[in-house]
Amino acid sequence: MATTKTPDATRRSERSRRAIFDAALELVGEVGYDKLTIEGIASRAGVGKQTIYRWWPSKAAVLLDAFIVDAGDEPIELPDTGDLAADLKFVLRATVDEFNDPKFEAPYRALAVAGANDPELSEQFVNRLQDTGVQAYVERLRRAQEAGTVAERVDLRIAAEMILSPFSQRWLMRTAPLTYDFVDTLVDLVLTGITRR
Repeated sequence: MATTKTPDATRRSERSRRAIFDAALELVGEVGYDKLTIEGIASRAGVGKQTIYRWWPSKAAVLLDAFIVDAGDEPIELPDTGDLAADLKFVLRATVDEFNDPKFEAPYRALAVAGANDPELSEQFVNRLQDTGVQAYVERLRRAQEAGTVAERVDLRIAAEMILSPFSQRWLMRTAPLTYDFVDTLVDLVLTGITRR
């Protein structure tokens, strides 16, 4: 006599969750954040919109979780070859490639813009995503400070923001292209101000 297994609700939920994330990331790239809807995500994912509302309160919350899962939750650590300038340039060049990739750009830009009008989303965006990246730069600068490359007087958080903020500003406001030359120059200028003389 054949036995029937009870469907695994956990696996079904995980498949639905992944489908919702994929749908949100695809749709925001296709239609933009303003035209992104819970209904559209549900339709693309093949789930009911009540399923989405059971897990998330808004399209912004769906998109934030989708982006974080897609980006991976591995701890970020910058390389340490002993050459601070080379390490920073290497990472920032890779970041240029990432930010110029439409698959990455659409959801990240949507979250940044949505966060400007939603303090709660902005706080989550910073705490769950942005702050991790800034802290990775702080830790790399701390190692350089301990090695005697960066001056002891330097506030490492501000130094990290001096590197990352012009990058973010140029990208978000589209004031000029993100290029390797730009980030190389940025690193050189910042290090001129913070390295031990």
